[in-house]
Amino acid sequence: MAKIGNIDVGDFPLLLAPMEDVSDPPFRALCKEQGADVVYTEFISSEGLIRDAAKSTMKLDIYEKERPVGIQIFGANLESMLQSVEIVEKSGPDIIDINFGCPVKKVVSKGAGAGILKDIDLMVSLTEAMVKHTKLPVTVKTRLGWDHDSIKILEVAERLQDVGCQAISIHGRTRAQMYKGEANWGPIAEVKNNPRMHIPVFGNGDVDSPEKAKLMRDDYGLDGAMIGRASIGYPWFFREVKHYFETGEHLPAPTMKERLDAARRHLQMAIDWKGEKLGVFETRRHYTNYFKGIPHFKEYRTKMVTSDDSVDVFKAFDEVERDFADYEFA
Repeated sequence: MAKIGNIDVGDFPLLLAPMEDVSDPPFRALCKEQGADVVYTEFISSEGLIRDAAKSTMKLDIYEKERPVGIQIFGANLESMLQSVEIVEKSGPDIIDINFGCPVKKVVSKGAGAGILKDIDLMVSLTEAMVKHTKLPVTVKTRLGWDHDSIKILEVAERLQDVGCQAISIHGRTRAQMYKGEANWGPIAEVKNNPRMHIPVFGNGDVDSPEKAKLMRDDYGLDGAMIGRASIGYPWFFREVKHYFETGEHLPAPTMKERLDAARRHLQMAIDWKGEKLGVFETRRHYTNYFKGIPHFKEYRTKMVTSDDSVDVFKAFDEVERDFADYEFA
């Protein structure tokens, strides 16, 4: 049984990764319903929080049905990070997660996210200060290293654990790789198998099938899997993995009715939470996977991803229901 601090998160938990403009409350709710054991917010700028930037503070919204839920923050300035911890605590999360892995240039250029992999001492000192500044469990998400020649994840994991980090999620790529190539889980397994390590070690990167999740559990011996891109527009991934763990069999693909119900709920929840404009815009990236595999679907998808009016998107859903009600997904 994996534990983050005093929080039981189950036997090989499935965690919804923090993803910018994806892991918002509407999507987290759908994933939680489908079996996600722990969910994380989109990553939040510590500088944005202390400036009370609207986009940053909005991301602090969490709901009881999501628990256990972690709020993830990023930054490279100690004072700003400590101030942001105080702000985050007021939202009542179960976990505070630090992003030391985002590879995006605008984050890295400020020394935050994966940028801090160039300064391991700073990474450790920031973590230690944050651990001492809160009673909540502090966890870290990071990558193998800055590039192939600077992979020090064994040392990094030990040092983070030694200063009080309660769990570590490791993406099996370096910052230099971005999202290219295949994730390398070998170094993550080395961290887990290090006899000095006693905190949970979660794997991240390329877990895009139940078989790969099982491989991560059984062959690499990790404590859980953090699911990112495989869940976008497909919250059923979590239940499919769990069913496969229990039975060794694949669940039937979600029906058209299930997909339409989820897409409609997702859009409506997004509008209710962030307003018409953002709600419509930020759900677009999900529609490709909601309806993946349907032949001759371009016309319908185009309506969904180009309309700025939710009425038109809901009409597109109705058209799909009318024209593809009997479609069976493989």
